[in-house]
Amino acid sequence: MVPSTGHNKTKTAVFISGTGSNLKSLIKFSRTSKSPISINLIISNNSKAKGLNYAKTYKIKKKVFSFKNKNISEKKLLSILKTNDIDLICLAGFMKILSGNFITKFKGKILNIHPSLLPNYKGLNTHKRVLNNKEKYSGCTVHFVNARLDSGKIILQKKVKISKNETEASLGKRILAQEHRLYPKAILKIFNL
Repeated sequence: MVPSTGHNKTKTAVFISGTGSNLKSLIKFSRTSKSPISINLIISNNSKAKGLNYAKTYKIKKKVFSFKNKNISEKKLLSILKTNDIDLICLAGFMKILSGNFITKFKGKILNIHPSLLPNYKGLNTHKRVLNNKEKYSGCTVHFVNARLDSGKIILQKKVKISKNETEASLGKRILAQEHRLYPKAILKIFNL
């Protein structure tokens, strides 16, 4: 990816489905001088996603797509991304799987954060599965998105040691705190900063 120079930050869209805590940390990061990105668009498949409130707070454009008809939603989505000159997409708790066709159009420009140490524990309910298997460590991964679920090239990972009385909730909370740190670091890394 071409590093941005000066004030021309790379226009970025963040896709969310829920509370948007990673979105919030990315917005804060994007507003620092060292950040190579600016967040220009928030996309959600859930009109009730709490994270959409950050659009108002930080005065960022937002759009909701139902994804009931994936084909139609993705067509509209691509046209909006184009209109807004979006060059980078950050998935942050986005619960819809994008089509191969969509991903190809943004090849090497879609990032995702996943709450496990990939390639282990792809998909959903990661914390529950990690604890059921009595793992000693879990963590989070930022990776490029390709057409296979949670299988793209890994950019950065952060390991979290699992404590004795860990619950899904406590592990989830501790990993989320690391996600908020890891995502900005991964973005700096792909821009070679």
